[in-house]
Amino acid sequence: MNIMTRSILQGRRLHITANKREGKDKRIMQKMIAMCGLICNDCPAYIATQKDDDEARKKVAEEWSSERYPLSPEDINCDGCLAMGKRLCKFCIDCETRQCGLEKGIDNCAYCDEFPCEKLEKHWKMMNAYEAKARLEDLRKTFSI
Repeated sequence: MNIMTRSILQGRRLHITANKREGKDKRIMQKMIAMCGLICNDCPAYIATQKDDDEARKKVAEEWSSERYPLSPEDINCDGCLAMGKRLCKFCIDCETRQCGLEKGIDNCAYCDEFPCEKLEKHWKMMNAYEAKARLEDLRKTFSI
């Protein structure tokens, strides 16, 4: 995936416009990159919310719920981790990485002078989200900090 354009839209949301070739067609896709580097658009909670799919919300709640962190379908409503004044999944509301980035006023952790920090490393390990780390590292290569 080649990064063509970077623009900030709707508050602090960072969107990456990416080129993707499928056959002869060229499609442009908008991706919302969370503070930690996950792609909100690919998150099952985000997808269930955008489709207003109660069955999908129920399935996500069942899959993500634990004794330590119980979730109900009502907790699965999200417009993206960086949505300001909109619906957020319970995980995003409680996310230390998200809170840190918002306090610093950055678009995502790729823009942080402390990248990668211990908090972010812990987050990636807990979520098994090393593709998110690679995504932020690639994004950092497109600009100088």
